[in-house]
Amino acid sequence: MEHHEDKSESLQNLEKFHVSEEYGFVLPDPLTELPDYYAPWMNVAANLPHLIEGHQLRREVAKMPLLSTRYLRGHRQLRLARLALGFITMGYVWQGGGRQTVKILPRALAVPYCTIAELLDLPPILVYADCVLANWKKRDPRGPLNVENLDILFSFPGGDSNRGFFLVSLLVEAAAAAGIKAIPVVVNAILHHDRCSLETALQDVALSICQMREAFKLIHGCVNPGAFFRSLRIYLSGWKDNFLMPEGLVYEGVWDSPKQFSGGSAAQSSTLPCFDVLLGIQHSAAQGFSAEYLGCMRDYMPAAHRAFIQTLASGPSLRQFVLATGDAGLRAAFNRCVSALVDLRSYHIQVATKYITIPAGRGRAEQQQQQLGGCVREGTSVLSERGTGGTGFMRFLKGVRDTTRKAQLTEQEATGPTH
Repeated sequence: MEHHEDKSESLQNLEKFHVSEEYGFVLPDPLTELPDYYAPWMNVAANLPHLIEGHQLRREVAKMPLLSTRYLRGHRQLRLARLALGFITMGYVWQGGGRQTVKILPRALAVPYCTIAELLDLPPILVYADCVLANWKKRDPRGPLNVENLDILFSFPGGDSNRGFFLVSLLVEAAAAAGIKAIPVVVNAILHHDRCSLETALQDVALSICQMREAFKLIHGCVNPGAFFRSLRIYLSGWKDNFLMPEGLVYEGVWDSPKQFSGGSAAQSSTLPCFDVLLGIQHSAAQGFSAEYLGCMRDYMPAAHRAFIQTLASGPSLRQFVLATGDAGLRAAFNRCVSALVDLRSYHIQVATKYITIPAGRGRAEQQQQQLGGCVREGTSVLSERGTGGTGFMRFLKGVRDTTRKAQLTEQEATGPTH
């Protein structure tokens, strides 16, 4: 019990885990500028859509000087530098779509990027924590956190749909803040057998997950399915389990052999794994593929967020406590959390169908028509059956959703024999 008490006290200090009471796992108010020394990075990153569309980015990167990372101060400057270099890297690799991939990332980009990646304990590729959690600013600093008052720092080709995709993802994450804030309350209530506080905290978690789903609905008014599939998606793709880059990528001046890393994916979000651990949802056994992939994605989360999830996992079991009490109110509150999570994951499947499966089907039909004329657009539907992280995305999403559904507590479980 003393061990669990320590874990409860540790979780109370959200700031230590880089968790914000207002924004959850989102980086609060990211920096928008670096010291002038890093202008070569920031100028290229700021003009990325124009440089990519004009097929000028690789030429500009070739002109970049090799800069030292020694003048970067603190976590927030490192996150901004990593964000800029991450966007440049993805643009550099995928400037030609699937037709003109590269095998080597130039030294002036690879060396500082890998140095910063090591300092932040993240892989040297653009991850969800970069392009969603740290890629935003308020137009009016005193205004609300909504699409109208938000903008992104860096972008790929794709116009408003590009901006909308990153900002809706951000708002989904921010909606989770109240639920994440309730987690230390849940753990503390278990340790002190405070059923009333526990039920209230679980209500906060369930409501927060429902609000995530409501925020997710904004995608339909902010992101065009065709623009997402044809333009944005390729720039989020990685070089692991990707037949367009079967060997991976050489980071010049860092490693002599190619390295493989997964692209940015919602599976790299710390939020849903956090709720999974809280509710005792384990993606294993029947869904071995999902479990393996989700385990790998932990390495793509910020180290402090991984530590939060690990600390929570080593604490007392909410599921076992609710079962042991036999309290119908607690069981109902627990099941509402599970139901909300199932609904969110089912909605994700609907969105993936609209934004990936349907456009992919259209793309294949178009390719079949164009093949006779020798005009096949590679790089649009080549990734149609896989997510940007390298997964067979629909099988993965359904597997995770189905495992979540099985976590519901039945009345038989709650009234089973106790010892």
